[in-house]
Parts: sequence; C-alpha cells; structure tokens
Amino acid sequence: MFKLKENGTNVRTEIIAGATTFFTMVYIIFVNPAILGAVPGFEKGGIFVATIIATVIGTLIMGFVANVPYALAPGMGLNAFFTYTVCFGLGFSWQQALAMVLICGIINIIITVTKVRKAIIKSIPKTLQFAIGAGIGLFIAYIGLKDANIIKFTVDPWNIINDPAAVGGTVISNGGAIPALVNFNAVLNPMALMAIIGVAITAVLMVLRVKGAILIGIIATTLIGIPLGITVYNPENAYALSDISKTMFQFDFGGLFADPAKIIVVIVTVFAFSLTDTFDTIGTFIGTGRKTGIFDDKDEAALFEGKGFKSKMDKALFADATATSIGSLFGTSNTTTYIESAAGISEGGRTGLTSVVTAALFLLCLILAPIAGMVTVAATAPALIIVGVLMAEPLMKIKWSDFEEALPAFFTIIIMPFTYSISNGIAAGFIFYVLAKIFRGKAKEVHPLLYVFTGLFLIYFIAMAVLKL
Repeated sequence: MFKLKENGTNVRTEIIAGATTFFTMVYIIFVNPAILGAVPGFEKGGIFVATIIATVIGTLIMGFVANVPYALAPGMGLNAFFTYTVCFGLGFSWQQALAMVLICGIINIIITVTKVRKAIIKSIPKTLQFAIGAGIGLFIAYIGLKDANIIKFTVDPWNIINDPAAVGGTVISNGGAIPALVNFNAVLNPMALMAIIGVAITAVLMVLRVKGAILIGIIATTLIGIPLGITVYNPENAYALSDISKTMFQFDFGGLFADPAKIIVVIVTVFAFSLTDTFDTIGTFIGTGRKTGIFDDKDEAALFEGKGFKSKMDKALFADATATSIGSLFGTSNTTTYIESAAGISEGGRTGLTSVVTAALFLLCLILAPIAGMVTVAATAPALIIVGVLMAEPLMKIKWSDFEEALPAFFTIIIMPFTYSISNGIAAGFIFYVLAKIFRGKAKEVHPLLYVFTGLFLIYFIAMAVLKL
C-alpha cells in the first residue's frame, strides 16, 4: 500500500520516523486547549478531544490518500490569532470564530480543487524555494531554543504597549524585548540545562550516524528530566471523550453576519486565516519535500502536467485543505501541516506509513494523555534544533554574490523566525523579489501569479493595519 521499497524505506524506519514526529508535536494536545480555552465558555475538555481527533483524521488522510510522511494538527500561531485577535481583539464569540475557520477550510478546498495552489507553487522561483527551506530550518531551530527556555527576553515596563488585562492576560511588547542566553543553572533553569544536554546527546548520535538518533535523543532527554523534576506524571492531563459534545458543531453563522458594519472585518479575518494557512503549508512542502525527494522531479511533472489528482503533492495539498474544515467541525482552530514533520523525515520517513504511525500514537493519547505529557518541550527541543541544522543545506544553493537574488532570499529566511510565521517570510520574499525584478527592468521574468499574490499580501498587511487586527 505504501510502496516502501519504491521509496527507499522500510517498516522499521517508518515506525521510528512516525514516533519521532509524534514526540516533537505531541505538545499541541496540551497547548492548544490552553490557548483556545482562554476564551470564556470554550471548554478545554472539548478542545483537548477535538485537537486529538482533528490531528488523527487529518494525518490519516495525509498518510492514506497522499502517501507522504506529514502530520497535521491545529496550527500554532493560528490558534493564537483565533483567541487573541478574533475573540479578544475583535469581540467575536468562539462559535463565530469556528464558523470563520470552517469557511476558511472550504475556501482552501476550492483553491486546491481548482488548481490555484499548484499554480502558486509553480510561480515561486528556485531562489525563493531554497530560501523557504532554509528559513523553515531556522524557524524550527528557533522554536526549539525558545520552547526549552534556552533564550530569555528582557522587557522593560516602558516597552509594554498594551493593557494585559484587555488581551486575555497576554503582554505585548515593542522592539524593546532583548533576547539573551539564560543562566544554565540546574536550580534556576533546569529545562534549559536538560535541553542543552539533549542537544549534545542527539548531536553525538548524529555524528556517529546512529539509526534513530533523533528519537533516541528525545527518549534519553526525557529520562534525564526525571531527576531534574521536569519529567513528571500528571493525571490531570486527561479528559473524557464525551467532552467533545461541548465543542462539536458549535457554529454561529447567524451572529457572524448579523452586524452589517462587521462584514468587512469578517472577510478580512477569513482572508487572514486562509492566506496564512495556505502559504504555511506550501512553505512546509517546498522546504522539506523537495530536498528529501518526497516530491521529486517525476512528481513535480505530474503536478503541473497531469490532469486530476495524479501527484503526491496534489493529494497532500488536498489532505491539508480538508483538515481545516474537519477540525472546525469538532471544535478547534485551523488544522494544518506541521513543520515538526521534518523531524520524522530527517529520521528517514518517506511514505504515508510514517503518518499512520503518528496518527495511531495521537489516538492513544485519548486514554494515555498523562504518559504523553511526560515528554516535555525540553525533551523535544533538541530534536528541533538538530533538524534546523539538517535543513540549512539550501543556503549554499542561493547565489549570495548576486544581490538581486540575495535580497529576497535573505528577507524570506530572516522574517520567518523573527515574526514566528512561515507565511510572513514568504510574503517578504515575494515583495522584495518583485521589486528587485521591476527596478532591474526584468518585470517580464516574474510569473503573473507572483504579482497577484504579492498584491494580496500587501492588501492583507494594509487591511490588518487599518482594522488594527
């Protein structure tokens, strides 16, 4: 079914890859309810179950339909946008926000079926494709450093630019937040110390070319966390399956469109959801699939020249598009392809069997969540940092001596981690690429769709500024 030999892999490798992907992203079943559950009335128990169900269904579709090693789950960043911008900032109820997510999912299905997504991929020049891959690698490494508390941020009171009480308790600062390394003291920062040890262990295993190095590193780091008091069993990390009734099919379309004055805000918000979801996914596929051969030249030819859904990329895009709608039905924000899938791919995962293994482990979390919760971000952070190293290879393929190509590549790479968004990085790359070509008198070399989406990104940023989203 999965054509393992044809893809140069085997059952053992796929199982290790699936487990690795699972451990690097299982945090989402606890973090997503914490973020979405901050909205009054949005039950954390229902969100917990919805997160698992959306992850399992979306990942199984990816595995069985597209036969590629990617996992899906409610997206970080998109869930924060749902809570702090759409609900707290704009005043929509969580039922109205879920309605927007469903609309976004339907739009994504339409643009996938009508081949708009594949046309976008075809329009992206090689320079930006290389930059997207490297940018995602840097982004993944940054997530690891941040989540493990290896870096800290100092914010002086005069740099805080909002009333925390007005935004769900979240503090927003301007550029006065200064990053620095933490003190690696076992008492003051045990998570950071644990993560650094994990990076050293994983790096040594990688240098020695030990099969399953990243997964072994996660397990070893988790065990190290026991004496440090970080790896603990918490029976409270569990909810009943029946909790899903509190969030399932809870849409408020009537309230969403009841106020004519808010129609423009609704449209812009749905556009923001869709644009971010679309380009995050495209960036993930380009950044990880091309380098590893998951989406090879043969598959690329089938994508652009074949009719129907012939290529793996076609099917993967469709699986991702359907996942957002499915997730909203159960009660969670946009379900999207996870960049943490790169960890499993780095372990050799090449087929949908990797995804099936990941989905099976998530399904077990419905009854074994406290055990899954023992694997903290401090244990998975080393894996993300090492994956960032592996994904830096495309940097050497960019013509840095040619400023015309270096300019958009640099902004693509640097904006992703610094704004915590793949789509923002792609937007910056598009804008600077188009500007460079225009002012060099090479406007005709730019694919027409690149102009279209550059314009849409500009409209998006202007609309967000005007509406203060």
